[in-house]
Amino acid sequence: MGRFAPTKLDLDGKVILVTGGTGSFGRRFIETVLERASPRKLIVYSRDELKQSEMQIDLAERFGPEKMSVMRFFLGDVRDRERLALAFRGVDVVIHAAALKQVPAAEYNPSECIHTNIMGAENVVRACLANGVKKVVALSTDKACNPVNLYGATKLASDKTFVAANNLSGDIGTRFSVVRYGNVVGSRGSVIPFFQRLIQRGATELPITDPRMTRFLITLEEGVDFVLSSLDRMHGGEVFVPKIPSMKITDIATVMAPGLATKVIGIRPGEKLHEMMISADDARNTVDLGDRYAIEPAFVEYTRKPLEGGRLPDEFSYASDTNDDWLDGPGLLAMLDDGKPRRRRRADD
Repeated sequence: MGRFAPTKLDLDGKVILVTGGTGSFGRRFIETVLERASPRKLIVYSRDELKQSEMQIDLAERFGPEKMSVMRFFLGDVRDRERLALAFRGVDVVIHAAALKQVPAAEYNPSECIHTNIMGAENVVRACLANGVKKVVALSTDKACNPVNLYGATKLASDKTFVAANNLSGDIGTRFSVVRYGNVVGSRGSVIPFFQRLIQRGATELPITDPRMTRFLITLEEGVDFVLSSLDRMHGGEVFVPKIPSMKITDIATVMAPGLATKVIGIRPGEKLHEMMISADDARNTVDLGDRYAIEPAFVEYTRKPLEGGRLPDEFSYASDTNDDWLDGPGLLAMLDDGKPRRRRRADD
């Protein structure tokens, strides 16, 4: 287990549902829960019947009939409030991972992104309240902090929706929190699999949007552990942010293909040079919890015990270019193995 692994995993006997459960995160989350806990039911909610079928086959081969007896697969879209209300009956924990995430696609198809990411979030909140779900964790992105693209803007709206939902739960008692982290190494759509495909095809150069570009990096395993540990620590209303390393895109290309030339092709529509996870304005409501930060809700209309942690200095911000934790070549290669120990260097090394 990695450094974000929860000290306890209170999921035995619980009914857990994952929206977007056939995506990269959803699959790893389901596998991790099957390995570490004994839930009463583990529900995959997604709209792709082929991925669900393939996932059932893969899980059955790996875990066998006893573990598979807790699995349930629901076809449905987060845009469909009635279907969500049916799927959430009797559910204790919801992990909301469904989203449209491709930045250029969102810029070109804004209404589709809004319907899934914003209206879908509202539908999930309503279904959770209607069914008395106990805990909800929604996955966000570093692009939601000071967004410049539509995807980031929709995720910011989604984050605000989940945080504010705590004020609607009343005697229902549902608690909602958010986790926000950077690029997931190896996930679909990230730069590393894209580079890997080009290298395998014998490319003579790798395209770089801008040589100054930096990104936060986290593995799938770390992302799952971070969600599970945040689920354990949440009081409701927090946006949890992990402390993770940064790396320059040019360094990623050099590590993956030493000696291969790069070609600057320009920033794509809606793309940032550097990502940010906590702005200076957010920092006023943020506490340092050691391995992570937690942005506390700006207003609270329900009884809530605040998290205990150190307050951040004035004008603090957490961005990929000013991060004090930078990944080196061996560190990236270890991350590609997803879970092996990795050596880090500080920014001033």
